[in-house]
Amino acid sequence: MNLIEVQNLRKSFDQGLFQKPSNVLRNLTFNVKTEKVTGFIGANGSGKTTTLKCILDFVKPDSGQVRFFGSDQLSPKIKAKIGFLPERPYLQEFLTAQEFLKLHWDLSGGGPDFESNCSRVLDKVQLNGTKLKTLRSFSKGMLQRIGVAQALLRQPELIILDEPMSGLDPDGRLMMKDLLRELRAQRTAVFFSTHLLADVEELCDDLIVLHRGRLLFQGDLTELQARYPGLRLEEIYREIALSFPEDRI
Repeated sequence: MNLIEVQNLRKSFDQGLFQKPSNVLRNLTFNVKTEKVTGFIGANGSGKTTTLKCILDFVKPDSGQVRFFGSDQLSPKIKAKIGFLPERPYLQEFLTAQEFLKLHWDLSGGGPDFESNCSRVLDKVQLNGTKLKTLRSFSKGMLQRIGVAQALLRQPELIILDEPMSGLDPDGRLMMKDLLRELRAQRTAVFFSTHLLADVEELCDDLIVLHRGRLLFQGDLTELQARYPGLRLEEIYREIALSFPEDRI
């Protein structure tokens, strides 16, 4: 089953008077499968964040279609199955960790099980002693962890993360990797963008590669590596990017 189906997605942005629009996404089509950790990679400016924003309806595409769980609509019922962490989340620094999570709990529908879920996610991201501390006292890495905690709060079936390793210290990176491995073992689908290709090699089942707004590769990571024996993923990326016909850009 495909949890996300992106079909013929196009997006451009105006560049100002007398300038041509900038075409960011060019007829982009790919799928994110159930029970898989899928890495989403591409050079800076390739359109990864724009893709995620279009998928989650933060930005309207010029054309194309996005389906979640076989549905055309990103309805409240579908949203309840998805956890999301943007690359630069807005965190209300005057709130405590518990208050921040309660805000997101209420925004996503509320319910009677907040306390147990709050303790569960804070423990998962190793912030269980910070429940009553305000976010303004958190380090950059701790803020990234509390952002991850809110993405996990509802025990979603699909978790979308934009550069989840950004800003994490070595301990935080190990925590995030352990968490992704745990989600993988639980067969929770994870779709995350990153520029750290070593993390993709270590953690992912599937890979989606974006190049100048077009799909360069989609499929099983192990199968891709088998095509290029002895090469690291960054070398494989360079090989397939160089082989991409320029007349398709």
